[in-house]
Amino acid sequence: MKKIIDYKRILLFALTLLFAAGSLRAQEGKVMYGNTPDSIFPYGKFQKAYKYHFVEPIEFHGAGREKAAPTDLTEVRLGFLGPLENSELVPLGRQMLNGATLAIEEANAKGGYNGLPYKLMIHNDVGLWGAAANEVIKMDDEKVWAWLGSIDDIVSHVALRATLKCEILMVCTGDPDPTFTETNIPWGIRVISDDRQSGYALAYHIFQNEGHQRLAVIRANNRYGRVGVMEFNGVATRLGHPVRMEERFEVGETDFSMQLSNIKKANPDAILIWGNATESALVLNQLREMRLEQPVFASDRVISDEFLKIAGDNAQGIVATSQYNPDADDPILKEFQENYKSRFGMEADVFAVHAYDGMNLMIKAIEEVGLNRVLIRDVLTDLKTFQNYKGASGEIVFDASWNDVGKIFMAEYKDGAYQFFPAELMKERGHSTRMPGY
Repeated sequence: MKKIIDYKRILLFALTLLFAAGSLRAQEGKVMYGNTPDSIFPYGKFQKAYKYHFVEPIEFHGAGREKAAPTDLTEVRLGFLGPLENSELVPLGRQMLNGATLAIEEANAKGGYNGLPYKLMIHNDVGLWGAAANEVIKMDDEKVWAWLGSIDDIVSHVALRATLKCEILMVCTGDPDPTFTETNIPWGIRVISDDRQSGYALAYHIFQNEGHQRLAVIRANNRYGRVGVMEFNGVATRLGHPVRMEERFEVGETDFSMQLSNIKKANPDAILIWGNATESALVLNQLREMRLEQPVFASDRVISDEFLKIAGDNAQGIVATSQYNPDADDPILKEFQENYKSRFGMEADVFAVHAYDGMNLMIKAIEEVGLNRVLIRDVLTDLKTFQNYKGASGEIVFDASWNDVGKIFMAEYKDGAYQFFPAELMKERGHSTRMPGY
């Protein structure tokens, strides 16, 4: 009897070790950069790398935490940088400004910061190299405590480097460039999912769920198109379906006959469009005029009134990604949507809702630690105080590079509206696995 009991103990001990190892692997998977699943981790099937980056937050060892808050303030200034003039992104910038403004107004209605009103210091960007840095310097001169922006990839990268020099926290709520948080600059966080997440979701849906094999891509010939499609192409290749053809168009272009003729000759079984709303709609219209009837997929910027107005009936059946679900049964989201429409006379889009959440995070950080730039940075990057923050856009989850890796949704246009559903990971070993958090 004693030997039997010993065997049971040995078996129990072995099972404990097995479950512990499984738990450890699960924990290791959670910290993978960009929420990248094991199945498509770059070079994951080969030798383990000597060093992995972006798995530990960059620390800031500079001075400034000892500075006392000024006593002669009449207002608490927060900055805004976005495309408000002379840019094809103005409609998106206006939505972003509205979302930030609503958060400021609601905070002031509750008494501001210790009786002091918050004031938004508004700056325009035009997507030119160097111009964004000048605007950050102006915000530094204005004594803002933190600032929010922008959408254009180039603007955001330049501004992030300027904000490092000025030591003012930047809360990015519109730029989806995956490389934004790869700069090792401890003065920026992103409150919107990036194109790496969108690329994963699109690739899974196109190749795993829909079963397509031959895909052609037509994209904007700018950083937004290049970097976004680069991430998608990497995933497609690792899934065994490298993109068969990639055509490009310029921002503002209206005739895509040459690119689409090349795609028609390649005879793909699906097409991916990656660009702004206007060009994406025009590409779709000409694609259908040329009797290309393949299923069409797109980046998240087609989820807009501008795209639907131009595309008309051709939008039927198009599938894209979305960084939140505007139809979610969430009281925080519903209250925001009602207040936004009442205040601005329009429906909020993805840039409005994330700007609202980003500005609220800045305000709550100030309420938490007071008026000190370094302490505001510290509390928004500690991966504890505001980790899993529940905003109007949903739950915000930061990885170790302070990139938002929260939920991604798919959206299919049918019956006169976009229908939203959770993104799904690739099917492996006979079952389906959803992204963490679903």
